[in-house]
Amino acid sequence: MMAPILEELKKTYAGRMDVVFIDVWEDPAAGKKYGITVIPTQIFYDAAGKERFRHEGFFGRDDILAKWKELGVDLSASTE
Repeated sequence: MMAPILEELKKTYAGRMDVVFIDVWEDPAAGKKYGITVIPTQIFYDAAGKERFRHEGFFGRDDILAKWKELGVDLSASTE
């Protein structure tokens, strides 16, 4: 359920937000590297690579955008 949301965000916010999808079934080492214990897990990083927020379970498009806004990231120049 998350894959289409992430793909849409990746296209809509290209150049302003990097969206990376990791399939931990295909790459279990990545799951361990990022401490993934629940699928899906969303991890938000700032531009410096610091983890700012982690959510386990489904997280909708509007929730994702609201979280970025709460974290102080302005994505309002979108082409929505």
